[in-house]
Amino acid sequence: MDAGWYPCTDWIRVGTWEPDPERFPNGLKAISDYVHERKMKLIVWFEPERSEPTHWLTVNHPEWLYQARKGDVVVNLGNPEALNWIINHFDGLITTQGIDVYRQDSNKNPLDSWRAEDSTDRQGIAEIKHVCGYLALWDELQRRHPGLMIDSCAGGGRRNDLETLRRALPLLRSDYQTTTDEPEYMPGNQAQTYGLSSWIPFYGAGVYYSSVRLVENVRSSLSPSFGLVADVRKDDIDWDLWRKLMGQWRQVAGCMLGDYYPLTPHSISLENWIAWQFNRPEQGDGMIQAFRRDDNPSETMQAKLQGLEPEAVYSITNLDDDSVMDIAGRELTNDGLNIVIKDKPGSALIYYRKKS
Repeated sequence: MDAGWYPCTDWIRVGTWEPDPERFPNGLKAISDYVHERKMKLIVWFEPERSEPTHWLTVNHPEWLYQARKGDVVVNLGNPEALNWIINHFDGLITTQGIDVYRQDSNKNPLDSWRAEDSTDRQGIAEIKHVCGYLALWDELQRRHPGLMIDSCAGGGRRNDLETLRRALPLLRSDYQTTTDEPEYMPGNQAQTYGLSSWIPFYGAGVYYSSVRLVENVRSSLSPSFGLVADVRKDDIDWDLWRKLMGQWRQVAGCMLGDYYPLTPHSISLENWIAWQFNRPEQGDGMIQAFRRDDNPSETMQAKLQGLEPEAVYSITNLDDDSVMDIAGRELTNDGLNIVIKDKPGSALIYYRKKS
């Protein structure tokens, strides 16, 4: 359950952290019970660092807020009283509402608030206290709820720092998602996979259903954690294709936790290919993704794979047509795998497994 489960006229009106009594007169527990009966977990969105002028935190505890400029209401997590209230209140919601995954967003830029809080000879102190409070909130929630998963979301993936990643997973790597059919969105999402995979082993993304270029849209955002979004009330959804794409993701998702190798230079140009490989030496398998973009003239690229055993033979499966061929590891490493994509834009998703 994303933003908007609390009393609000629209999702950004935060600061009263209770289930909306009109829509949820019995709270969220009925929902979490329904979810748990089906052996799933409930994730709920919070944004403790922000409030609105007419909502509970601002009205009842203005002393807990920074007031850097008119209309900018940021909760001071460096204030011990504010921090303790948030910890205790959110702990109570997790317990009473049956929340399994705590998702924390941040859509305010607090820098001006921090600077205004400190005198010129103490610049940085408010920031240090705030960040310590932010981390202490998570540490205490996880202490009180062993095994609690935290989803780190900050207006998109803008808080993927080391201390955050020690405690949380970015289940939505960015708000820059494939929400339109415009060609520039796909290279942007491909670039995220290309870059993040060198640093973050587990992250997530989602794709909205589109009747145009759906395969490339989905593959541009494939991640270890992945979701497809569709309005099930509509009649124009190709459910067979939707299920096929989700099945392909399930087949290769585990590989994305393996060793990562870029196979081309980084680029967002529509004139280029981009490709990468994930390899699991312990399991003897891996996957390759390649994208031919809108203005690229070549139907083929040669991808020299990495991390393979030279003397082993690998079974290579093209997940588009289920064609299979056996190639020696030495050949795949030295000469490369010939990847053919006839359409532009187009994509290839290839799975391989060691045979011997």
